[in-house]
Order: sequence, then structure tokens, then C-alpha cells
Amino acid sequence: MRDDCDVLIVGAGPSGAVAAQEFARAGMRVICLEQGDWPDYSRARAGHADFELVSRKHWNWNPNERRAAGDYRVDDTESDISALMYNGVGGSTVMYAAQWERFLPSDFRVRTLDGVGDDWPISYWDLEPYYDEVERQFAVSGLGGNPALPPMTPPPLPPVPLNKVGRRGAEALNKLGWHWWPGTNAIATADYGPLHACTQLTACPFGCPTGSKGSADRTHWQALSKGQVRLVVRATVDQVLLDDRGRASGVTYLDENGARHAIHAGVVVLCANALGTPRILLNSADGAGIANSSGMVGRRLMMHPFGNAIGIFDEDLESWRGPLGQYLHSLEFYETDRSRGFVRGAKWNLIPSGAPLSMMLTGTWGDESVWGSSFTRLLRERLGHSVIWGVICEDLPDPDNRVTLDGELGEQDVPGVRIRYRTSDNTRAMMAWHLDRVSEVLDAMGAKQKILNPIMQGIGWHLIGTTVMGENPDGTVVDPYGECHDVPNLFVFDSSVFPTSSGVNPAATIAANALRCARALVARRRDVAVAS
Repeated sequence: MRDDCDVLIVGAGPSGAVAAQEFARAGMRVICLEQGDWPDYSRARAGHADFELVSRKHWNWNPNERRAAGDYRVDDTESDISALMYNGVGGSTVMYAAQWERFLPSDFRVRTLDGVGDDWPISYWDLEPYYDEVERQFAVSGLGGNPALPPMTPPPLPPVPLNKVGRRGAEALNKLGWHWWPGTNAIATADYGPLHACTQLTACPFGCPTGSKGSADRTHWQALSKGQVRLVVRATVDQVLLDDRGRASGVTYLDENGARHAIHAGVVVLCANALGTPRILLNSADGAGIANSSGMVGRRLMMHPFGNAIGIFDEDLESWRGPLGQYLHSLEFYETDRSRGFVRGAKWNLIPSGAPLSMMLTGTWGDESVWGSSFTRLLRERLGHSVIWGVICEDLPDPDNRVTLDGELGEQDVPGVRIRYRTSDNTRAMMAWHLDRVSEVLDAMGAKQKILNPIMQGIGWHLIGTTVMGENPDGTVVDPYGECHDVPNLFVFDSSVFPTSSGVNPAATIAANALRCARALVARRRDVAVAS
């Protein structure tokens, strides 16, 4: 089968969704190939007795454990952190906690300010209007006026309620004189477009049964797939095709039955995340790789090391309800202060502890065994009486942290990936320092018990880097608009192009940058050198 289109997008996550909508509005013929399938929300069981048992199977964050349609092997035996993602329509927004954070102005200038990493080829101000637009697209809720950020257009919806947990955290931070602000989330707090008002089931990463979370399958693809964009699911792209002049002419993919197809396109846009995009580039040209004269494809993988601090209280804080999501966040210690022994900083966010099983699993709730005579006592002590402060640390780009092809072929004879990631000394010092500060917050909140968990393994929600953007082709893969230096009509719009990771959740910047790049491509589409 051979099809033709103006733009071929690989990946139906947030960057692919935003780009597809922009291209369609410009009247372009668009095809999007998605390796996974549509989410099955009949398996979203919040409110049912089997919720936690079913959710940890069907909505498992680790593709190696989930093994759903579209998942491929990720060998993480050489990685301190396991990569978490969802392969399907909506991408990882289907499972994200919907914490929506703009990068700060300093995040774009870390080389200039702190002498580490690289400056971005764009600034916060270049992205600002696109942040405004995508916040309306993803039904973001929050409160304007955050003093830690530049003045901005308020989100379209009011913030999620602070509830008892959020109020207790806010009071503690006030006592300490430290910054906090109501959480900004891609969670509808009122009916908004295709979304319904949040009912605070703490089920955001497990399918959101009420349809309140701003995941790209709901905010974009439900409408786009019925209109001008052709969305093909269970389509595993293995290679980008080049013509005899070295321009992208389309892709080949395998359908769910293993049959191979080719699609011809004027422009190819990769939106397959920081593992999937280098996987395709490295596997193209029959495994010789393309767009890699710099040798940087797959390098500089960043994964946002994460730790948390759990507080247990005498009072019932009803912490089984709320957004996951965040009640509030703090950026008090976000900017560099070298007297702390490290550079860059971290974001804190306060979340509920959720349903019973989540607090009875081993590994993060201390050393006391939950089985036997202590089970009922521990459950009573924790359920509704515990809160969690999350700490997201910025990790700096390291060329040795990388993605390569796995030698073992997947089910459709397409290689998986192998990741190598080592946590830096700077990150470890950062996490230790921040957990000490969060421990002070738990004291101010009146916690009777504290459990501190530094960098954990199963927390690689944020996959960043691997096809870095920049002006200089010698050290980067794509230019500031996502166009590959080596292949003029091959673009990358996902988070793999980020030069640095920041210390906040990346979804807002993924969407905003994809919109910026898509709009720039539309504006100059007549000048793009397409394949013959």
C-alpha cells in the first residue's frame, strides 16, 4: 500500500496532536501513524472494588511490565532509572498525572547563568504565546499571579480545591516563609469542551474514568481523527525513507498483522518521544542510521530523578481524595545557590496518598512489614492520614547517558532500545538537600512520622533529550525549529529536542514548542525542500 500526504506525523502523543491540529487548520493533508491503539477506558475502574488490582495491570507505567499493543522492549539493565511511557493515542498524557508547569526563564539559559549544560536557542518569551494557546487546548486549571513566574495569562479554568491536605501544606509553608501556589494541572475543574469536571478520585494516572484529564486522545484526537487527519493505529514505523538527494520521502511501517507498508510524504515529523524518535532514526537506512553526522542521536538522555517525602498524621486529612495532579507546588529553592553544594534546583509538589493498596506496597513506606498482625494497624494509620511531597530534580545533559538500539528484535522484527543512564553527583546532592528541606515542611505540618525516599528507580516519567536542537550542526541534531540539519524536510517536535531538562514537568513545554515549530513550518511550507 502506498499513500500520499503533505505531512506524515509519527506518534499521536501531545506533540503529534498539537502539530496535527495546526497542520489541518492550514489545509494540509495529514497522516499520523501511532504504534499503539486507542486507550480502553472500560478498564478505568476507579470507584469499583477491583480498582487498584486492575489499574496496576492495565495502566502500568512501565512498558516492560504492561506489554500492551504498541509497547516495545526497553532494556534498562544499565540504567539507574526505568523509563515509563504509554504507547497509544494520546501518548503518555493518557497516564500522566497532569501536573502542568511552564519552564522558568532561567531554564533556557543554564550555560549563561550557571556555566553548565547549554543555553536553548530560544527563550521563555519565544514560547510564552504558545504556552497561552496550549493551556486552552489542554483545559488547564490554575490561578494566575504566581510570583515565582513572569506575569502571564491565567489558565482557562480555576484551580483544583486545596482540600485538607493542601491547606495544611500551605499553612506550613507560610510558617516557614517559603513560596507555594495552587497547583496548575491539565485537569478540568468544570465541564470544558469534551472534558467533564473532576470528581477527585485520585485516579488521574489510571485512566481517568470521569474524562476530566487533559490527555491528547480526548482534547485533540477524538475530533481530529473524524476530520481532515487520517490516524492509523497499530502502525509500527521502522524507518524513515530517503530519496536519492538525501531528503525524507516518507516512512515504512508494519501493521498489526506484520504486513509492511510505505507512505510517501512531503514532510516527515517525528513525535515518538525521547526513546522512540532516536529508535527510528538509528534504525533507518537499514540500521545505518540517518540525521546523525553529529553523532548526537540518542545521546544526552535526561529522565528527571524523583524522590518523595511521606508524612503520616494523627488527623484524618481525607488524603484518599484529590488530584494526582497536585494540590500545590513550591519553587522556593528552584534557582541555583552554589552554597548548597550543587547547581540548578527542584520543584516540590503536594499530592494525596490515594487508595489503600498504594500505601501498603513495599519499597517506599519504610521498613516495617505490612503483612501479618501489623497490616490492619498500618492501614488505619496511613489511609487518609498521609500525604506525599514529590521532589523533581533537574538533571544535566550527559552525552554518556544515551539510547541505543537493542540487539534483540521485537515481535515485528523491529529493534527495541537499550538505555544507559547514571545519576550524577550533582543530582544526588540536590536531592539530599531538598529532602532535608521538605522534611522541615512535614515538621511544620505536624507529621508524627516521616519517610524520606531519595532517587527511586521506577520514576522515569519524563524522557528528555536524545535529538538536541541548536544552531551548530556539529553538536546538535535539529535546528531551533526542529528540522534535522542533515535531512532538510525531516523534523522532530517532541521532548527529545530539549537541550536541558529544567526541574519541572515537561508536558506544557512539549506542547508549546510543538505548536511553535508546527506554526513555523506552516508559514514556510512553500520553501521546504521536499523529496522528489
